[in-house]
Amino acid sequence: MLSASKFLLSPTSLPAMALRPPSYLPARCAPYSRPRPFGSVARATPCLSAAATPVSSPPSTTKKVLVPIAMGTEEMEAVILAGVLRRAGADVTLASVEDELEVEASCGTHIVADKPIAACADQVFDLVALPGGMPGSVRLRDNKILQRITVRQAEEKRLYGAICAAPAVVLMPWGLHRGKKVTCHPSFIGDLPTFRAVESNVQVSGELTTSRGPGTAFQFALSFVKQLFGPHAAEDMECTLMAQVDADLERSTEVNKVEWSFDHNPQVLIPIANGLEEMEIIMLADILRRASINVVLASVEKSTSIVGSQLMEIVADKCILGASESKYDLIILPGGPAGAERLHKCKILQKLLEEQKQADRMYGGIGYSPLILQRQGLLQDKKATAHPAIVNQLTCQVIDRSKVVIDGNLITGKGLGTVIDFSLAIIRKFFGHGRAKLVANGIVFDYPKS
Repeated sequence: MLSASKFLLSPTSLPAMALRPPSYLPARCAPYSRPRPFGSVARATPCLSAAATPVSSPPSTTKKVLVPIAMGTEEMEAVILAGVLRRAGADVTLASVEDELEVEASCGTHIVADKPIAACADQVFDLVALPGGMPGSVRLRDNKILQRITVRQAEEKRLYGAICAAPAVVLMPWGLHRGKKVTCHPSFIGDLPTFRAVESNVQVSGELTTSRGPGTAFQFALSFVKQLFGPHAAEDMECTLMAQVDADLERSTEVNKVEWSFDHNPQVLIPIANGLEEMEIIMLADILRRASINVVLASVEKSTSIVGSQLMEIVADKCILGASESKYDLIILPGGPAGAERLHKCKILQKLLEEQKQADRMYGGIGYSPLILQRQGLLQDKKATAHPAIVNQLTCQVIDRSKVVIDGNLITGKGLGTVIDFSLAIIRKFFGHGRAKLVANGIVFDYPKS
């Protein structure tokens, strides 16, 4: 039986845009990294022998990264690792250790891997990075092909890493922690050798890098950007993710306060489309589900599967037509310019949002999607914020010095680097600060006590 703290590990074309960075972003920061075009996800056939010997990789400047996933993998950690490293220019392979490519992650989101792990057995990677989560970490540990790949990685002095439960659950049984300083999720820190355990958010010890949980996943991924591509690339990526503005902005600002309280478990709809920012989708669903909120991911595409801006495939719970048969306490639009435009074109979603406004129920958006809310007349007489690249296109009053803005029944957020605060603000409005703090502790995210 897992302890209560361990349970928290495993509970989900716009108009031409001015790219003027706001005053709080450093001059070198690009306000947005242009997304890669979405398309079909390649699914390789497992044609390589699991017992094959190492082969030499051809000369290339492209950095190859393996992120294995399993049933019960922590989806924030896997998707943030893949998303950040792909944005940095790495060739990232999501590999399933299960019989199928599609896996159900720890908080219920379905993610489709690029390849089975057997197809990676002969490949040479610059980095092997293991996400955590339970029981995903156990399933990674028990996969012999992944064990051979990772052991070979360590023996040949190439980069490898693990986050959350994985350092204790996966690396220790494989003996890959020896001689290294290691950190992990607080629930598992007692399983590490006392003289090797540290409590830093990210610990780099030779070729091994470890980290603590979903709330430190951006730092974990950025440490690999620095190791693979250099400090300037890491600084640029911090700017793209808006990870550098934390100290300069208010966590959240609320005006025209209304209560978000119900006599039932809150129902939240997150519509998703091709080209949306998958990190935003996954973080929203994951964190809200940890607070026992009923989250429905609904695809506005012909298929329940969508492919995000960084070419990761996510399988929705329902199509938007099926989801429209229910009422929701809150509808949240994720961002990403191409995906936001596809949300805007969905007539069923337009109708749902209009009904939401007329019934005085909650709605909101993050990143690029507040511009979609504006185009549908949903920001009239409201105060809001949005991604720095499009915030100057909002015609409502903008509160630009806050990560999250709540105005009555509307909530808006700036983008990737503020999604955790955005999600916790929703939990606080539904249940109070105590529940938000409990969830923040579970993901190892710094959040005020009161």
